[in-house]
Amino acid sequence: MHFASKNIKFAHVNFLLKVKIFSEIKQIQNFITQIKLKNQTIGFVPTMGALHQGHLSLVAQALSENNVAVVSIFVNPTQFDNAEDLKKYPRTLEADAELLQTLSKDIIVYAPSVDAIYQNKVVAQHFSFDGLEHEMEGKFRDGHFDGVGTIVKRFFEIVTPNNAYFGEKDFQQLAIIKKLVEKYSIPVKITGCKIHREASGLAMSSRNTRLKPEYKKVAPFIYKTLQSAKIKFGTKSANKVTEWVSKEFAKQQLLELEYFIIADVKTLKTVKRKSNKKNYRAFIAVYADDIRLIDNIALN
Repeated sequence: MHFASKNIKFAHVNFLLKVKIFSEIKQIQNFITQIKLKNQTIGFVPTMGALHQGHLSLVAQALSENNVAVVSIFVNPTQFDNAEDLKKYPRTLEADAELLQTLSKDIIVYAPSVDAIYQNKVVAQHFSFDGLEHEMEGKFRDGHFDGVGTIVKRFFEIVTPNNAYFGEKDFQQLAIIKKLVEKYSIPVKITGCKIHREASGLAMSSRNTRLKPEYKKVAPFIYKTLQSAKIKFGTKSANKVTEWVSKEFAKQQLLELEYFIIADVKTLKTVKRKSNKKNYRAFIAVYADDIRLIDNIALN
């Protein structure tokens, strides 16, 4: 019943706004068939909604490099390991459609119900991403990347895009999507897009809207610490930088560090000894009250 009522909203939004919104698989597939008959390309941006300027930057790139941009809005239950987090995740379809229309009326929104995607069996497929899924987020969010792989693969099958765009804020997810495409020979080009930040430096996230004022004020400390870590990594070992970050967060009463890791960008494994022949990135996850924030920065 809950998702049936959402489908009524979809029709309502479709009537009020110029942005086309599809909720049924056959609808979106029929539309895409017509696009492909014209030899037009499709750029795809998968999202969980609660859109912000970071999402819009991905959609803008998709529009600039393709004839048509398709944006999925779907809060995927199988990538949440915390039921309360899933329940609280913002769902703002009408506002999202209005925001997308400020970019272009030619954007296509695909906003299916959970039943349409999972067909009454909300279970993730199991994947092997050659070990990428066991690092960082994989250690702290049980089953998360099985959920990500399941929904992205499903959307690729439905939307059949030429190009797909993912933000580098979720750098591990980006690496895993590239591995998914490689292992399953999916004919789509994956493009990673730079992290979009608020004026304070805080990485844009749909979760930021849930931050209480006092936490929003202190949250930019995350990126400032990453910037300092990058400078220190030029002269200090990865272990020394990691120890320094832990000490800095220990001084913060409102922020709780879950992890800070310096990893090889190819394997995502934690670096033990630096090499001039490898590229590294620092990854961080922090709790601001009950809201989990992630960020990362290239180190060389």
